[in-house]
Amino acid sequence: METSVWLIPLDDLDPDACAIQLGAVAALELAPGQDDFVGDPLRMALVGLAEQARRPYVIEAGGEAVGVLTLQSGAARLAGWPDDESAWLLRGFLIDRRQQGKGLGPLAAAAAVDAAAKLTARHAGGEAGVVLSVNERNPAGLSAYRRAGFADYGAYLGGSSGPQRTMFRSFLP
Repeated sequence: METSVWLIPLDDLDPDACAIQLGAVAALELAPGQDDFVGDPLRMALVGLAEQARRPYVIEAGGEAVGVLTLQSGAARLAGWPDDESAWLLRGFLIDRRQQGKGLGPLAAAAAVDAAAKLTARHAGGEAGVVLSVNERNPAGLSAYRRAGFADYGAYLGGSSGPQRTMFRSFLP
């Protein structure tokens, strides 16, 4: 049976639907040690809703919220990218600890690239892909992003939790 994920854009929901999704986000759990790499899911979603450059999404699979992520425009340098305009920044990416190990991470990361490509086309932006930074102490994250088609672009030492790897995936196949 093929697993699928859907990205639910919180910005596009009416207030009641958004509140329901935020309730589901509040129930997401981090795995032990994961708080070294990612913040509180509800806080990340609320910050995403408050900032115009950020687009927060709930990751859904099997009819339930299984994670969150945010796409941010104009911020690619935060992941060690040479400029802010040529890539969307993927940040605040989390799969609930109870859903990890099911292949949802790579599916959601690939779906984020598709969503970013659609946003770029809709807004006639100049982005050519999606960039992120992942902590070198996070082998599961590194593996998930590689399986989603992200390429390693080298070390980035600007992260607050130690050495990172800058990874990028182009919109082009």
